[in-house]
Amino acid sequence: MSARPFKVLGVQQIAIGAPDKQRLQTLWVQLLGLPVTGHFRSERENVDEDICTIGRGVHAVEVDLMQPIDAQAKPAVHSTPLNHIGLWVDDLPRAVEWLTAQGVRFAPGGIRQGAAGHDICFLHPKASAEFPFSGEGVLIELVQAPPDVIAALA
Repeated sequence: MSARPFKVLGVQQIAIGAPDKQRLQTLWVQLLGLPVTGHFRSERENVDEDICTIGRGVHAVEVDLMQPIDAQAKPAVHSTPLNHIGLWVDDLPRAVEWLTAQGVRFAPGGIRQGAAGHDICFLHPKASAEFPFSGEGVLIELVQAPPDVIAALA
């Protein structure tokens, strides 16, 4: 195995899905007190989400409360309550290239802009014959860290 040309810097987000995000809002916003710092809606991603934040600055972690726009469509953001975790990486293109070469399966869609405006891509939760490594049941989002996060966490 060749030397890893990127570094995982920390947790960027935790995404939680439900058929209706109102119950999630009651727990995370009203009862636990997380502030809602943004909203994201995407027909392509079949998601309507509220973005909450724990912590400040480069140490902030998003808690995304998600519901599907169409409960019958894919992706089914509500089908697993812990939908995915997001990890900051210092060089997303190199991470994708290297991990692919190591046999890691990525979800369709490639590198694209995510809800928070950062470039993202997803490791598939299930392996395949061609790509024997995966998130082993967990969808994992790799998120390109901005320069201030890289400087603080690298």
